[in-house]
Amino acid sequence: MRYVFYIFLIFLFPPAFPAVAAGQECVVLLHGLARSDGSMEEMAERLSENGFAVINHDYPSTDHPIEELSRSAIREAAAECPEGSKIHFVTHSLGGILVRYYLEYHELDNLGRVVMLGPPNKGSQVVDAMAEIPGFELLNGPAGLQLGTEPSSLPNSLGAADFEVGIIAGTRSINLILSQLLPNPDDGKVSVESTKLEGMSDHITVPVSHPFLMKDEEVIEQTIHFLRYGQFWEEADRR
Repeated sequence: MRYVFYIFLIFLFPPAFPAVAAGQECVVLLHGLARSDGSMEEMAERLSENGFAVINHDYPSTDHPIEELSRSAIREAAAECPEGSKIHFVTHSLGGILVRYYLEYHELDNLGRVVMLGPPNKGSQVVDAMAEIPGFELLNGPAGLQLGTEPSSLPNSLGAADFEVGIIAGTRSINLILSQLLPNPDDGKVSVESTKLEGMSDHITVPVSHPFLMKDEEVIEQTIHFLRYGQFWEEADRR
């Protein structure tokens, strides 16, 4: 009877388990400009299913400059990872620049690998053409104004990668107007050439547009592969 009573208590009051287990490798997700953590939910679910502790961090991307966003977002997200765990990053667009800025000026204990999806590592010609248009700053905030291609722009002022980073660039656009502003191939927001970064470990292209990179099945599978092995599939398109 005593055991039946204990089972009954466990049924009524199940033990609480931590959301992330100590010893797991942690993946911090950082969404892009003018987006939210909801845009990374599919990626988060798949990473969790594959055994990673996932921190899908939301940050106010249109409220502050990149410098401020980088410091606050990465410190807050990293603090949520299990103590002592290796910390990876998966970023979309602006999120990749936040990681680059942070690692340029700060040490991060237990840094793992980084996967960037459609990052404007050399800026975007879309910003060059539209920054002065009324409403651009209202929609994209001060960080959006920092993503031009001029040598003095914030992305171009950062150094080469001295960490393991794999980059996935899109080659399909759903915005033909913006694509006219970009060197081909492009994803409608960033050219393939602008995603490249000196010191990168691997770089591939996929026929996906910028807003859907983080939801694409191949992109998700390639991301998991890079986090585990430090490279994308051998048969991937490396244009």
